Amino acid sequence: MLKYTPILLALMYGIAMYRFSVWRTSKELDANSTELADPILKSLTEDMARALGLPRIKVQIYEIEPVNGLAAPDGRIFITRGFFNKYRAGEVTAAELASVVAHELGHVALGHSRRRMIDFSGQNAMRTAIAMVLNRVLPGIGMLIANGLMSLLAAKLSRNDEYEADAYATALLIKSGIGADPQISLFHKLEKLSGSRGTSAPAWILSHPVTAERIKAVEANAQKWALP
Repeated sequence: MLKYTPILLALMYGIAMYRFSVWRTSKELDANSTELADPILKSLTEDMARALGLPRIKVQIYEIEPVNGLAAPDGRIFITRGFFNKYRAGEVTAAELASVVAHELGHVALGHSRRRMIDFSGQNAMRTAIAMVLNRVLPGIGMLIANGLMSLLAAKLSRNDEYEADAYATALLIKSGIGADPQISLFHKLEKLSGSRGTSAPAWILSHPVTAERIKAVEANAQKWALP
């Protein structure tokens, strides 16, 4: 039993750190967000709510400048002030911003936050177990190798989540009458909007899929699910 103690401690540490991160994120969002009040965007979120059979979809503005959307662990949906400002400046349409809301709803509906807690805790335990084994033959560098392997696994799981949330968003946008075109057009703008010039890093180490691959996946799903 004693030989498994480090693994059990790593598992408990992972759960504790994840819960602390959730608490800290919720406090930050509570202190720095306001409810979205734009009438055009609210009309589009009402269309999505009707498609889902919900009374409403509440969206909040997170008062930071980076262009992003996020789904909080407690299920709330946020658009950053920087993203909203792009919309106000005419660089992003209301339908394109609605596609971001749909994507974040996908993360909530598919339970990605809960899955990440399980994954994070399990990866922490796996990291400790792998390091214990490797340190017997590679003293001093076993943890480095274990960290690298877990980083690759975490990136792979994250990319899978993004593809799933994209697919959910495509289906919801089609069902609500908005269509998938805004989702696709936003992807074409994404690097410019975020100030990113892309990356030369291999796709398998990235936490998000390559944009071109996301577009292909959305287009394929839209073709399959298009309403007659």
